[in-house]
Amino acid sequence: MASQSLFKWRHFLPEIIVLNVRWYCRYPLSYRDLEEMMAERGVEVDHSTSHRWVLSYAPELDKRIRPDLNPTNDSWRVDETYIQVKGAWKYLYRAVDSMGNTLDFMLSAKRDGKAAARFFRKVLKAEHTQAPRVITVDKNAAYPVAIEALKADETLAAETQLRQSKYMNNVIEQDHRNIKRLTKPMMGFGSFNTARRTLRGIEAMSMIRKGQVKGISKGDRMSQVKFIEELFGISA
Repeated sequence: MASQSLFKWRHFLPEIIVLNVRWYCRYPLSYRDLEEMMAERGVEVDHSTSHRWVLSYAPELDKRIRPDLNPTNDSWRVDETYIQVKGAWKYLYRAVDSMGNTLDFMLSAKRDGKAAARFFRKVLKAEHTQAPRVITVDKNAAYPVAIEALKADETLAAETQLRQSKYMNNVIEQDHRNIKRLTKPMMGFGSFNTARRTLRGIEAMSMIRKGQVKGISKGDRMSQVKFIEELFGISA
């Protein structure tokens, strides 16, 4: 049985809600696309309804997968990419390990040393990450400032190596492409909160797709779908 409190007052079955959220966060779709796809299946769901579902359940998906993520390694690749919010560019900080597994992410209004330090602290607090042996970044001057601040307050070990190399950061650059591919049909976000909540679902689905969930391999789509349904208490 699906959690009664989680889906209380919703006028659709939990299976339909989770399906819409999963599709929107996994594939390059607009809310209008989702409306048409559901209509073809005999389910009338207004695009604005799907929008509300994503804002409610995308963050919930991100929160619920965290305990089931495989541990990542100690070689970090960190970079930021641009996300359009209300016609202005904001910054999505992202980190992966040397194998391309997602460490964490953070949407920020600014791109400076304080924002970078805040992001590093968030990554270090994640349950599936470990303290970095080496952190690879590009030539952004904010990163050395952030690393020095974290070493000064002993958040990072003094021997942690900072490596500034755009070439060696290709892993994270390539990983940005999936996020860009998914956000392109969205034509920008209407608010910072909308962007932040939606991106949590997109990043969560990306981690599942990569095979970062314990016991579920990359490419095993049916097991991935079943895992998500079980997270939300939906019985087969």
